[in-house]
Amino acid sequence: MDSKPFAPATTRLLAEQALSRAAGAPLLGGNAAELLIDAAAHYEAWLAAIRGARRHVLLENYIVRDDAVGQSFREALVACAQRGVAVAVIYDWLGCKGQSGDRFWAPLRAAGGQARAFNPPRFGAPFGWVSRDHRKLLAVDGEIGFLSGVCISEKWLGEPARGVPPWRDTGVALRGPAVAELENAFAESWASIGTPLAPLDSPPQGADEPGSIALRVIATQPSTAGMYRLDQLIAAMARRTLWLTDAYFVGMAPYVQALAAAARDGVDVRLLVPGSSDIPLVAGMSRSGYRPLLKAGIRVFEWNGSMLHAKTAVADGLWARVGSSNLNIASWLGNREIDVAVEDAGFAAALAAQYEQDLTNATEIVLAPRRWRRHADQVRSSAGQPSRQRHVGGSSGRTAAGALRIANTVGAALTDRRVLGDSSPTPLLGGALLLALLAVVAVLWPAVLGWPLSVVAAWLALNLVARAWQLRQRRRSMPAED
Repeated sequence: MDSKPFAPATTRLLAEQALSRAAGAPLLGGNAAELLIDAAAHYEAWLAAIRGARRHVLLENYIVRDDAVGQSFREALVACAQRGVAVAVIYDWLGCKGQSGDRFWAPLRAAGGQARAFNPPRFGAPFGWVSRDHRKLLAVDGEIGFLSGVCISEKWLGEPARGVPPWRDTGVALRGPAVAELENAFAESWASIGTPLAPLDSPPQGADEPGSIALRVIATQPSTAGMYRLDQLIAAMARRTLWLTDAYFVGMAPYVQALAAAARDGVDVRLLVPGSSDIPLVAGMSRSGYRPLLKAGIRVFEWNGSMLHAKTAVADGLWARVGSSNLNIASWLGNREIDVAVEDAGFAAALAAQYEQDLTNATEIVLAPRRWRRHADQVRSSAGQPSRQRHVGGSSGRTAAGALRIANTVGAALTDRRVLGDSSPTPLLGGALLLALLAVVAVLWPAVLGWPLSVVAAWLALNLVARAWQLRQRRRSMPAED
């Protein structure tokens, strides 16, 4: 067997093949890609594209809120429909619950546009609501498209009157062959919840390519895991740098191990996450996973602004990812997501520069130095003999610990670093207290727990009956075999 190493061209082809197979998306050349930073820039670009539409507008977003921002988008879409532009909107039922609903979209439907809710609760699928349409996608006329982490809501703009800064988010504007991939992704989502989309008018042929950027549009569906496989592969292939930004990081063990392996091989792995989150439970889960990352040499930073909602990655100054996918199991395996993976040094450099700028408004999390061990632990003296460390006890020890906490707080303010101390027993004690409370309620007031369980059981029973009926009807409608 020939033991010669692969030639650079062969290695490149193998890498391209591996990335295409992992993502389930081919590499498309001839595109232009522009970064969009924060919601104000997104809304301006999105509304300009909608207002200039001539043939069709396709909008797919997790949240469209009935506020000033949402109403401005609805008005622009209504105006499109009134002048004969085909308008189709997908909004997620759960994401828009309490934000907007059918009444919000009534003016668009009256003008001739279409709007559909993705995955409302239905009989026959008791756990179907778990899968959500988390995409943020806009495609106009087959010529320009957008994907992002930004939803359509005033919340993303912050509250200037109260001094609350805008949410930090990232998206991309695309021109070229990638736009057709966005439209195909939208059409697949549309067909999954009703009558397929009517054929779209194609843009004029013969125009020059808008750019020279090669990229992949990764439109994931539940259980396909294309983005998860790609993230794993990039962690394995990175040689110098891998800088990640994520809003709701809850890393699965295989991915955390891939990041740790890269860091141990000398890759500069960094993770930027929110310092304060709109979902505190997820933030707590994220923080509980800091220690193994830090021990492996991964640098972890917390954003100091109101909310960091971006989902990006940049590796080796050559590869970059932007989109709606978070680094957690819901995005990787449960939701409809859409991301773009760009293989272009210029685009990657722009995203890396933005990352470095973001770190100027972030606090680095570092491990607390181990100044002593537990009483039962032994350490080696300079002579190589086992010896015991002296411990500080009593009130002087508590005073020193308090002083250390104060010093850590002041130090974080001065150095943009925060020390991660030993794991706290507070979550365990809180869990124990909650279980004890449930036990008391079950003994003294069993009906308090019994009624919710009865409702859940009845709901599941009805769904199983509905599912069985659907299967029976489907079997009856099938033609008999000869």
